[in-house]
Amino acid sequence: MSTAAGPATRFGLFIGQVGLSWPELVERFVLADELGFDHAWLVDHLMPTDPPHDRPIFEAWTSLAALATLTRRIRLGVLVSSNTFRHPSLLAKQAVTVDHASGGRLILGIGTGWYPDEHRRFGLEFPAAPERVDRLEEALEVLDHLGRGEPATHHGRFYRLDGATALPRPVQRPRIPILIAAHRPRMLRLAARYADIWDTFPTIEGTATQGVLSDLSERVAAFETACRAAGRDSLTVRRSVWVGSEPLENQSAYRDFVARHRSLGFTDLMTALPPAELWPIVRQIATDLIPDIRAAEERLTD
Repeated sequence: MSTAAGPATRFGLFIGQVGLSWPELVERFVLADELGFDHAWLVDHLMPTDPPHDRPIFEAWTSLAALATLTRRIRLGVLVSSNTFRHPSLLAKQAVTVDHASGGRLILGIGTGWYPDEHRRFGLEFPAAPERVDRLEEALEVLDHLGRGEPATHHGRFYRLDGATALPRPVQRPRIPILIAAHRPRMLRLAARYADIWDTFPTIEGTATQGVLSDLSERVAAFETACRAAGRDSLTVRRSVWVGSEPLENQSAYRDFVARHRSLGFTDLMTALPPAELWPIVRQIATDLIPDIRAAEERLTD
């Protein structure tokens, strides 16, 4: 497991908010914070994407702002914000607000949006995939300028700004780190240009990777090629991946999960948080195994 050439490994929990009461959601984020995980994540959906669809789900960005004040050190984000839900200038203002509320712990995750049923039910436009990528590309230009506290004038196909400035400037400089979910060739090229963190995950039916034919190793190779074409050193871009809760069932499974994905070059490793009855095992992994992995990586780097 070679890590010396790239950034240090970070460990995260994909918590989500589907079906949770507010106290249950707070409990999970506070647990992740106390156990020393590096980041924890909500989803950005207006309804559950898996049946039953009538389960409750809190809105992501307002939830994130509140959770930022209830945690101390863990990085927070939405995996990932749907660009179809918000104008990028509004998202920039939301992001800088959460960055200040958290003391500079926000990661700004964004993607094209992918779930048509929620757009239909909630009356939101859902363009064809090529246009959604076009919209995201423009949105990233806007977010990059506004995220630095710079005046932004943008006369594009989808967005128009005239001297907008998202003040106050963020706590994080030069801007809040941007995570881009990208699984297909054109999106990988977009991530190679704009992402501070590139995110992908295995092909799973009923998710944003449905229909993606390439495996993770092929996507890594395509991303590295895209970085070279964009004139970026791919090792300067963090790479995140998430899976279900299975690796948190025991220490051996988690160690295998880390070794497998670190060997592919992923730096930010996330698993879903399992049910509460397995939290004692999660605590063991967080307090015993993860520090050992960090120490071994530091020795290798030295």
